[in-house]
Amino acid sequence: MFHSWFFRIFGLIDRGAPPVVQNQEILTVSEITRKIKLAVERGFPTVAIQGELSNFKRHTSGHLYFTLRDEYSQISGVMWRSRVAGLAFDPEDGMKVVVTGRITVYEVRGVYQIDASSIRPLGLGELQIAFDRLKEKLAREGLFAAEAKKSLPEYPETIGVVTSPTGAALQDILNVLRRRFPGVTVILAPARVQGVGAAEEIARALKDLNEHGEVDLIIVGRGGGSLEDLWAFNEEVVARAIFASAIPVVSAVGHEIDFTIADFVADVRAPTPSAAAELVVRDKESLLETLRQYSYTMGDAIRSRVRYQRDTIRHLLRSYAFNRPVDSLRQFTQRLDELSRSISISGTHILEVAHTRLEGLQHRIASLDPELTLRRGYAIVRKGGRPVGTIRLLEKDDRVEIEFQDGEATTIIELVKSR
Repeated sequence: MFHSWFFRIFGLIDRGAPPVVQNQEILTVSEITRKIKLAVERGFPTVAIQGELSNFKRHTSGHLYFTLRDEYSQISGVMWRSRVAGLAFDPEDGMKVVVTGRITVYEVRGVYQIDASSIRPLGLGELQIAFDRLKEKLAREGLFAAEAKKSLPEYPETIGVVTSPTGAALQDILNVLRRRFPGVTVILAPARVQGVGAAEEIARALKDLNEHGEVDLIIVGRGGGSLEDLWAFNEEVVARAIFASAIPVVSAVGHEIDFTIADFVADVRAPTPSAAAELVVRDKESLLETLRQYSYTMGDAIRSRVRYQRDTIRHLLRSYAFNRPVDSLRQFTQRLDELSRSISISGTHILEVAHTRLEGLQHRIASLDPELTLRRGYAIVRKGGRPVGTIRLLEKDDRVEIEFQDGEATTIIELVKSR
């Protein structure tokens, strides 16, 4: 039902018999409902309403329908399926919640309702349940896995900070950075850290720093507070923004005893904003002392090397070779002549041995010449053009050729007799 102030906007409350106005515009039900819809939706773009859930229904379409009520009033509500996946808990009748969204008018029935963008439990018990359920869900998806953690740069030049520009956390971080390493550049991505819309602002700030492209690491956090105060850092949108960051993220939310979902997703968790600043930069004085130590060690090593080389040069200057170079050169020349003569003698001996072996081979080859055999009165018998080396190859009436020293003869075998 519309409250009376809706009607006062358009001057429609009955205050007695109104005067008759000539040519008054007459509206249809749809037209007046549309005017009311525009007025309401422009007047309440985003609100956060707390109350008790009743008539809660999860439609087969995936949309949620409910009534939000307190002791005196109630308002209908709807959450569309695309936003339901972001819920960190299962809503139930009787649960006290805070619903964030915009006021709209459902024209078909002419009733106003809240179009919910988020629903979160109000009581500590409900918040803890929501915390545990979201933590379990994100752990199953691997958002807390050790292998997904990125290492922090050892010497960051530019640090992005996501926090409230007016909070004590920012000043704590800046004070520590100025004290420990004043040369570091800090880029603030301002965001509300509690209240309606804080989680979305934090997620957007993380995305902006990633798009900036010149940030070495990001600190995201705030000072301590109650579970409700820190709840923005338990929202799924913040957890996923931290996990999606290509830049290493340090979570610094609350005090040392406080833990949020952001702490589990971040690459490194610091117990406080001040501790985060201590963690991400080296102390300048400590670093300078380290450099002084390196400088002394390197200087000492260079001096030792120079002393060694100086001693080597002095030894060379005192050496016989350095002081008598002509004598050394003559000795090397004489040695060269000796080696040349040795090579010449060895070469001559090798050639003589080779010549002797060659002559021996020539004599052996000559002794195997068939012409010499024929000259001594022997003959070569051939059958079918092939030499006959044994009587077993001949038979009676075989035709054979006989080669002598000075000619050939052909004959017929009349008798074959083996020994």
